[in-house]
Amino acid sequence: MTELLKQLPAGLRPAFQREWQHLDGENKRMTLENKLLKEMIRLMRIEKYGPKSEQLSDTQLAFLDLEPGVTAEEISTEAERLPAETQEIEQVRRREHPGRRELPPHLPRRENVIACRPEDCRCAQCGAEKQVIGFDTSEELDVEPAIYFVQVTKREKRACKQCEEMGVTTAAAPGPKIIEKGKASNRVIVDVVINKYGNHLPLFRQCAILEREAGLELSRMTLCGWVMQAGGSLEAVSRALREDLLAGGYIQADETPVGVQSERTRGRNHQGYLWEYSRPGGPVVFDFQMGRGREGPRKFLAEFNGRLQSDGYAAYASMGGPGLTHYGCMAHARRGFIDALKIAPGEEGATAIVAEMAKLYAVEKRARESGFSQRERAALRKLRSVPVLTGLKEKIIALRREVLPQSALGKACDYALHQWSRLIAYADDGEVEIDNNWCENAMRPIALGRKNWLHIGSEDAGPRVAAIVSIVETCRRLGLNVREYLRDVLPQIPEWPAKRISELTPMAWAARKAAR
Repeated sequence: MTELLKQLPAGLRPAFQREWQHLDGENKRMTLENKLLKEMIRLMRIEKYGPKSEQLSDTQLAFLDLEPGVTAEEISTEAERLPAETQEIEQVRRREHPGRRELPPHLPRRENVIACRPEDCRCAQCGAEKQVIGFDTSEELDVEPAIYFVQVTKREKRACKQCEEMGVTTAAAPGPKIIEKGKASNRVIVDVVINKYGNHLPLFRQCAILEREAGLELSRMTLCGWVMQAGGSLEAVSRALREDLLAGGYIQADETPVGVQSERTRGRNHQGYLWEYSRPGGPVVFDFQMGRGREGPRKFLAEFNGRLQSDGYAAYASMGGPGLTHYGCMAHARRGFIDALKIAPGEEGATAIVAEMAKLYAVEKRARESGFSQRERAALRKLRSVPVLTGLKEKIIALRREVLPQSALGKACDYALHQWSRLIAYADDGEVEIDNNWCENAMRPIALGRKNWLHIGSEDAGPRVAAIVSIVETCRRLGLNVREYLRDVLPQIPEWPAKRISELTPMAWAARKAAR
């Protein structure tokens, strides 16, 4: 550039230099803009073709756009075209497979003894009877398909023929029912509830299965009535779970959309929300709301003065009582940098940030595997995590200066820095988790359910659905058999004293079971 200027007449040099600087600036701007557009296109293609497409190059993704129709299997096959070195590693891993796992010991064993043929029971040399010296034993998992039958209950009636004035004595009824005078047993109703909200099987499919496998023609409205009756009963237990949760000092929160059939939006589903509030290792409570505004969390957390952990959604700000403390979620911050790596695999800045965050999670893993108490975990974090957090912030600030504000990496940096005080707060508290993953894990069944049962049938059904899901997820988190719990508790709720409803929560039920 300098040499070219020297060759020009002195009077033209200033104008030429200004034009050159202008063109150079435009070139840099267009280069950055081009990079941003490429990032946006790659992210759109990844969203279009699914998680497997993250492993594909930009060229492979561009070729997919030229195909008239691309199946998930084709994308998976293309993504599995690994480099030779990676294939060798995968082959080694396959060779090192530990073998088949033993079948669980808690399953009942039914023995099938196969005797030798009569001609094999005697010695071919001397003719003496051979003695049984052992068995060649093998195990396989087996199943008995569900068998539907009509339970006929006959309650004995007795009377004295000599003393007719003493009347008739009838045997006691077998026990309370979930739906009094209903034609379905408690077991059938519980089965329908679990199939829908535990196994994500919509009611119309359950009706089809009943008709195909048992010859039973039951309408979807009948099954829906059973589910809503159960949900109405479980609302009281869900309220007790809420009281237990608010009485503690630590809550994780998140929300997820769910379609609702409503007159507010005729011709399409209204977008409602299930807000989840939970405690790691404790109760999970879902709260149904017709929107994503502040009213829901503000009402739920009105008197909560403990620690609230959530993502950066603004609706959680200014919630609860005056003593409420906010904590951030490292997983949400990390996700932004992971998304940037999906767009630009190998990007050095994002790779370095993710590597530093991995050190923080290594500390959490050590504390978990060593069985540290909350106090010990806090001490370990102060020793190991705090120095990493200090260096991590410096790296994010330095990276932010180098990237476009609207790029995926720029947005990831902005989110992390904006949330920084909340992200690092966990390091001083041994009870608070590094992220909100406990909460998000309980949310995943809702996402699976949305793809199957599609929507909630009405606005009034929302709280009942929330109550059922609260119970199902609480049992899952506590490692309880939800079928056994519902069979025991649901029939008791209608006649149970309202002041003692806390005795029917999954935690109380598990404690009684352990005591027995």
